[in-house]
Amino acid sequence: MYTESIEMVEVAPRDGLQNEKTMISTDDKVALIGRAIAAGARRIEVTSFVNPKAVPQMADAEAVCARLPQRADVTYIGLVMNARGAARAIETGRIDQLGAVSVATDTFAKANQGQTSQGSVAAASEIIAMAHQAGKTGQVTIAAAFGCPFEGEVAQARVVAMAEALAKADPVEIGLADTIGVGNPAHVVSLIGKVRAAVPHIPVRVHFHNTRGTGLANVWAAIGAGAVTVDAAIGGLGGCPFAPGAAGNVSTEDVVYMLDRAGVGTGLDLAELIAANHWLGAVMDRTLPGMVARAPRFPAPKD
Repeated sequence: MYTESIEMVEVAPRDGLQNEKTMISTDDKVALIGRAIAAGARRIEVTSFVNPKAVPQMADAEAVCARLPQRADVTYIGLVMNARGAARAIETGRIDQLGAVSVATDTFAKANQGQTSQGSVAAASEIIAMAHQAGKTGQVTIAAAFGCPFEGEVAQARVVAMAEALAKADPVEIGLADTIGVGNPAHVVSLIGKVRAAVPHIPVRVHFHNTRGTGLANVWAAIGAGAVTVDAAIGGLGGCPFAPGAAGNVSTEDVVYMLDRAGVGTGLDLAELIAANHWLGAVMDRTLPGMVARAPRFPAPKD
């Protein structure tokens, strides 16, 4: 029996834009966040506090935060990789939740964060502790949980062990990320089941890329396996500067269309999301990867 509703996290302002070569203005980033809110998004990953030399698109993190709409009903998430980034996010006074990242393999962890996989677990735990000390919440994502661009297959036991270690820091959730889009529904069901059995008190969030066309199938499988939160990006934008071959996130519009038709509520307005897709496509000067915004409306709107 599928759940009646799930929570969605809009990640377009950060994960959607971070790998884009065309620099997006602060004005447009703030406008994108406003459009996400208008579509019903209540958890939004607004930026990341990383070295601007490594990710130039996120160099205006503080400027974006300074212009975030004052909304008590919206949780603004800032991605951080280390204590320095966490301190920057906290100092803005506008970030509600720190998002930490641990990486399932050493090679990717060194490329992404300059540390080992185990080191990334320790760093994420420190970030969550800093969030708690500042009166914020903290969450963590295990990147490359379904496969690594450098090392290939990732043992599920490794991901489960990381989840157990991270749970000790008391995050609000643990995310499982298919960073390079190699997961399949059977793998998704298996891994989520094992993580939930190992840390039953910690909710599971999922983050899928559609590199090989399995993103929506994996979302559906994840919800059936007990994931309660899904990351998605307006337009299906996204990628990782440190993960060769990583294509876009699952499109928010595509996920919402699928779930709405299946009777699973998201709290998001599909028409507003499609409008946001078209607006963002104009900003990017190209058609975005998401499929639903390119298809005729169904059912067709009544006159």
